[in-house]
Amino acid sequence: METIGLFEAKTHLSALVARVAAGDEIVITRHNKPVAKLVPISEVPPEVVKRRRRIAAELQAIGREMEKRGGPITREEILEWVHEGRK
Repeated sequence: METIGLFEAKTHLSALVARVAAGDEIVITRHNKPVAKLVPISEVPPEVVKRRRRIAAELQAIGREMEKRGGPITREEILEWVHEGRK
């Protein structure tokens, strides 16, 4: 991982973005102290991936419940689940 000063980063931003898009990670410093990190957008933090998977699983469970009942879940059912602490 390369470290680059803020002034140089501003001067060469387009080239740095191209490198990051190709997979590089670059730390930007101000007065020799790290202040920012350029990373490819495809890198999603593990906690975000975990949260997205949990939400997807919950939505799939709701879909299965709807399919089993043969129709939509009512507002009252959703409120009852919330009251019960069901997620």
